[in-house]
Amino acid sequence: MTLAGLALSSCSHGEGDRKTDAPQEYPLLAVKPQDKSLAVKYSAVLEGRQDVEVRPEVSGLITKVCIDEGAKVRKGQVLFVIDQVPYRAALQKAQAAVATAEANLANARLTLDGKEELYKEKVISDFELRTAQNSYKSAEAALMQARAELRDAENNLSYTEVKSPVDGVAGMTSFRIGALVGPTMAEPLINVSDNSQMYAYFSLAEKQAHELASKYGSLEEAIKSYPPVSLELKDGSIYPQDGHIDVISGMVDKETGTVSLRANFPNESGRLLSGASANVILSYDRPASLVIPQGATYELQNKVFTYRVIDGTAVSTPIEVFKINDGKEYIVTSGLSEGDTIVAEGAGLLRAGTKVTAMKQQPKTQEEKK
Repeated sequence: MTLAGLALSSCSHGEGDRKTDAPQEYPLLAVKPQDKSLAVKYSAVLEGRQDVEVRPEVSGLITKVCIDEGAKVRKGQVLFVIDQVPYRAALQKAQAAVATAEANLANARLTLDGKEELYKEKVISDFELRTAQNSYKSAEAALMQARAELRDAENNLSYTEVKSPVDGVAGMTSFRIGALVGPTMAEPLINVSDNSQMYAYFSLAEKQAHELASKYGSLEEAIKSYPPVSLELKDGSIYPQDGHIDVISGMVDKETGTVSLRANFPNESGRLLSGASANVILSYDRPASLVIPQGATYELQNKVFTYRVIDGTAVSTPIEVFKINDGKEYIVTSGLSEGDTIVAEGAGLLRAGTKVTAMKQQPKTQEEKK
């Protein structure tokens, strides 16, 4: 009985092993190249073409506020008026000083002319002639100084009208009539933003920047040749006007390992706001790409793996991928070759070394589903 029991036990164990060693059915995929057109999103921050702080250049009390907050303004438009009375008085004083200096110069000219005639007739000494010449030069210098002070007075009076330096939209201001302002104040009178063009700043990984340079020959050529880009707003809508990349940084950020780019979007409608966040959508054409389902991969320690099928056995293989935004597929950039067979689904539940065989009815690929 004991020998029979052992024999039966041995037979049962052997049958269990054979069941374990039997190949398990999985959907398999033969990797082959496909032409892919991708739309990839990158987080971006929007900034207006110009965001100018308007500050006074002279001191005084505000006597007039000429702009409504949030209104459109033109370059040269008066926004505030500072008390002009003391500056008009300073201008009149400077004008009087110029008139006096001109009269003194005229008198010095007459005196010099008379001294020169007397000197020719040897009536006066060389010293007296030189004294007259020096007096004339001093009168000339005094007139130049008076005219410079007149220009300063004219400028200061013009500065009492605080004007917009650019076309744009006025921001908010806390300054009202009667407020004392001056050039040394920390807070600007108002900000004027030129939002007719909006810049979207975003970053690419260093590898992607190198790919752009390689494809077009240089970063400069990439700027000239890259197709239009789109903008996805925070509400999920797509901005109706395309933009274009106009700047690519020539430096890699040491901390992030990324390269900064700027896309330029028209904004005549004013829909885009400076300081807002959005997504820049770049189009990529990737001919002859090796595309695999995301279900054919698993991640371990921030690395992506798939299972190649070699002689009927699942072999774990590290790969590098370019993630497609549809959440269904990856483009494999290294680790697989055309003709490799992989386990197409359930990679996260599979163990290396498992014997696998193709399912009798293979699931459709993403291309076939389309």
